[in-house]
Amino acid sequence: MAEPIIANKFPAVVELEPGTYHWCRCGRSKNQPYCDGSHRDTGLTPIEFKVDEKKKVALCQCKQTGNAPFCDGTHKKS
Repeated sequence: MAEPIIANKFPAVVELEPGTYHWCRCGRSKNQPYCDGSHRDTGLTPIEFKVDEKKKVALCQCKQTGNAPFCDGTHKKS
């Protein structure tokens, strides 16, 4: 399995509408922080998550969070 690539060393703060999303786990997506299928053949798959109501979230882009897909501040340590 490939190691994830750090897309950025800061979270993507976004306001999401209710729905289902796919967070990029591999770091290769050109549509960060969302999956665009670039993970193929890496052994890394996206994480599906759901939002029940409109809200602002911080999505991890360093790919090292312990609370995927949400930022937990790990980027400050790497």
